[in-house]
Order: sequence, then C-alpha cells, then structure tokens
Amino acid sequence: MKEFKAFAMRGNVVDLAIGIIIGAAFGKIVASFVADIIMPPIGILVGGVDFSDLAFTLLAASEGADAVVIRYGLFVQTIINFLIVAFAVFMLVKALNNMKKKEVETEKKPVEKSNQERLLEEIRDALKAGNEPTQRSDQP
Repeated sequence: MKEFKAFAMRGNVVDLAIGIIIGAAFGKIVASFVADIIMPPIGILVGGVDFSDLAFTLLAASEGADAVVIRYGLFVQTIINFLIVAFAVFMLVKALNNMKKKEVETEKKPVEKSNQERLLEEIRDALKAGNEPTQRSDQP
C-alpha cells in the first residue's frame, strides 16, 4: 500500500492527472467552438447542410431491426474537430516556444553598464595597477 501511495503521489502522476482533466475540459471547449461557431458558417457556405446529418442508409429499418446507416457527416465533423484542436495546440506550442526563445535571448544579452559603474571599474583597475585615477572629461 505504501508503494502504491508513493507511486500515485509522485509529481509525474499528479501532473499527468491534471493534464488529463484540463485536456478533457479543453476538448469540451473545442467541441462547442466547432459546433456552435465554426460549423454554422461552413454550413452556409455549402448550402445550409449540417455535416452531422449527412448519411446514407445501407439497409432500411424493418420490424424488430434498426436501419443500418453510415453517418459520414459525423466523420467529417470529427475530422474538422481534430484539425481545429491540432491547430490550436500548434499555436499554443509555437507561442510558448517564442516566449521561451525571448527569455533565453534576454538572459544572454549583456546588461549595459551605467556611467557610474564604468567609472568605478576604471578606478578599481587603476588602483590595482598602482596608478592614480585620472579625471574624465564627462565627469564633474
């Protein structure tokens, strides 16, 4: 039991669980986005056709048996959902990579020293060399 508790409470397992929960919620958001925002304009463009209703019947319903129907419209809808999710994840990863790249560039970029810091460095270097610091023309 202790081993299971240690396994379940490890950071990776907890992170994975959080990722799955957020992923499921994101999936619902994307499904609503596709069904309620993306598909109506696409339906208008193709003549008011709702993809989810597209199907053809292989075998008509009879007494005691349901009809055999291939719902290719739902398949098209699922492909569109996938493409939108894939594009959204791509844009998210791209944005994160750009932010990380900017962060790395700012870390590598040397910080410009102020006049005061440069003057103090010159004084330090002159004292190390055993010379008197000279007065600069840009300082009073």
